[in-house]
Amino acid sequence: QVQLAESGGGSVQTGGSLTLSCTASDDYYNSISTFCMAWFRQAPGKVRWGVATITANGDSIQYADSVKGRFTISRDNAKKMVVLQMNDLKAEDSGMYYCAAKWAACVGLAPSAYNNWGQGTRVTVSS
Repeated sequence: QVQLAESGGGSVQTGGSLTLSCTASDDYYNSISTFCMAWFRQAPGKVRWGVATITANGDSIQYADSVKGRFTISRDNAKKMVVLQMNDLKAEDSGMYYCAAKWAACVGLAPSAYNNWGQGTRVTVSS
């Protein structure tokens, strides 16, 4: 398994930008370069849902419809890091953002598919 730690959350006004980072701690038998990585969001009282995924080598990316054109996910396996660049933020983007990982192929945005999770970082967007 891998250990994940998010950073970069904070408060921003509507239309602003934030960059979230996820740093992974892996080992020889569980290299982060073999894991699908994803970002999830959970608002208070709401279910956790997928924002974006990126394959192990970064060649395929999936976004939730509500963030397409505004969010960009990227990864740097050498630095063991995944980044979520969020632009044109809206109030509905507020919540806890979690980094997640699953070994091998990405299988969509369902939280149940991921078995490695960070502690989350909070994003608050206000008008």
